[in-house]
Amino acid sequence: MKLFIIAGETSGDKHGALLMQELLRQDPSMEIMGLGGPLMQAVSPEIEDWVEEAAVIGVVEVLKKYGWFRQKFLDVLDRIKREQPDGVILVDYPGFNLRMAERLRRDGVDVRIGYFISPQVWAWHKGRIPKMAKILDIMMCIFPFEKPLFEGAGLWTEFVGHPLVDDILAERQTDVREPKLVGLFPGSRVREIERHFPVFIQVVDLLRHRHPDWVFETAASNTKLADLMRRMAHEFGLPANVLHIRTENYHGLMDRANAALVASGTATLEAALHELPYALVYKVAWGTYLAAKLLVRIPHIGMVNILSGKEVVRELVQNDFSVENCIAELERLMDEKQREDVVRSMRAATDLLGHGGAAAKAADAVMKMLKGQQGE
Repeated sequence: MKLFIIAGETSGDKHGALLMQELLRQDPSMEIMGLGGPLMQAVSPEIEDWVEEAAVIGVVEVLKKYGWFRQKFLDVLDRIKREQPDGVILVDYPGFNLRMAERLRRDGVDVRIGYFISPQVWAWHKGRIPKMAKILDIMMCIFPFEKPLFEGAGLWTEFVGHPLVDDILAERQTDVREPKLVGLFPGSRVREIERHFPVFIQVVDLLRHRHPDWVFETAASNTKLADLMRRMAHEFGLPANVLHIRTENYHGLMDRANAALVASGTATLEAALHELPYALVYKVAWGTYLAAKLLVRIPHIGMVNILSGKEVVRELVQNDFSVENCIAELERLMDEKQREDVVRSMRAATDLLGHGGAAAKAADAVMKMLKGQQGE
């Protein structure tokens, strides 16, 4: 059996690799090819590592690389037609992957198409769901409220649970919380750090005087980003011993910190699973922000708030992402009573995400799709 899989971001690379491992456990002879990142490539050398170039944020940034994306799209389309796989699995990355599914159907390519980690069209374009039902064979969703939305349009849908549940269960340490430690998570990309970290530095500079017993720490995803953060802190004039900048092990920091500022994205859900109270922060190019405001049809952007149906986590977005607001929220969250209330509400939200085994359940669904066993 031959499978073509496409993931275009770091998180998709991780989830795609786990899915591939489970598929190969069920069928060691399966041939898996496609596009992903280093983790997927480690499972199968037939995966092209393109994540560093493909993982761009926002409309403005995508437009700058439009020519590159267009050529890549056509190259991948041709490769799928040449390879004639039994199935195509699309992992998140909707801007590219939904267009690929649509083009494959339009060109009459005879292949089953599955989607792992649903595009969040419920947030920005519910009208696309019936169209997706026509071009996909199965949707493997990771949030419980997604299943009835897609099934209502006639698309075979399986709720497999959220892959992060497995990740955090494997990583999490209990009884290591440090009551005076503040965690700072500005994001995993240079652009995110450039927009978020200057505010974080100012927050630390003011809070170190107001709360001299507090400790501040951040975890960079690699040495390049850690060096960037150190350079920014140094240029601001922040003493090196005030903000501890470490490389990797941000899961450990989420276990140890008592409260945090976390850039919007996967890390916010990870923080909730670590039971770390935080304020969500988010700042992008104004063109990207205005385009998102026109498209997004839901009141919250943080998944904890979406799952809860109310604001459990304060969202400091664009103009609301200020030094004053960050300080006010950290001071609130460092209060033990306030902290306990937020943790209780976050736990109720994350309990809805399943209890592990997402990759194995997704692999079961893929195998059923490939064998034409819908609903069995």
